[in-house]
Amino acid sequence: MKITSKEAKKILEYYRKKTESDTWIDHCLCVGESAGKIAKALNEKGYNADIDKAITLGYLHDIGKYNGQSHGHVMRGYNYLKDKGYDEEYCDICLTHSYLNNDIICTAGGVPNPKDNLFLTEFIKNHNYTIEEKIINICDLMCPQGGKVYTIDKRLIDIMIRRGAYSNTQYHIKETYKLKAYFDNLLGYNLYDLFPEIKENL
Repeated sequence: MKITSKEAKKILEYYRKKTESDTWIDHCLCVGESAGKIAKALNEKGYNADIDKAITLGYLHDIGKYNGQSHGHVMRGYNYLKDKGYDEEYCDICLTHSYLNNDIICTAGGVPNPKDNLFLTEFIKNHNYTIEEKIINICDLMCPQGGKVYTIDKRLIDIMIRRGAYSNTQYHIKETYKLKAYFDNLLGYNLYDLFPEIKENL
């Protein structure tokens, strides 16, 4: 079953009334709206990025936090969307959004043990990331809790202040900058040019 950005937004607003803190919802909205801007800009450059799908995936990527808990939200979100009958292409964003470079270790906020979830480890290793999923990867690393847009520098510092630095932190930072450069190259200009409000959030 397909889902539109309008429908995905309704899901978020449903949980806004039920969750203890709605900062994660504002984060999801920011990721979705930012993803839409990037997808639109890529289309203008001749790339085939689905704008509404990018927005939808941004809205849904953290839906696993619907119960107010961040821990385990990746699998919880994936199972939630599958149980609702949505197509795999929408469910997958719950798994892919936190991991860069097809590597379960390339993530923020700690070093996961690949053996703890063999399904997730193998999925990330073998999954062919779509352009929309890559857009969500970078937007997730630009939008903090609360709905603003940051440079990846400020956002990565924000994550480290809240979660700490780990043995994989340098690796994750390097891959984040590579992802930013990937989009800069596709666009032919600095990705940040799409977000003039970044200057207000420095």
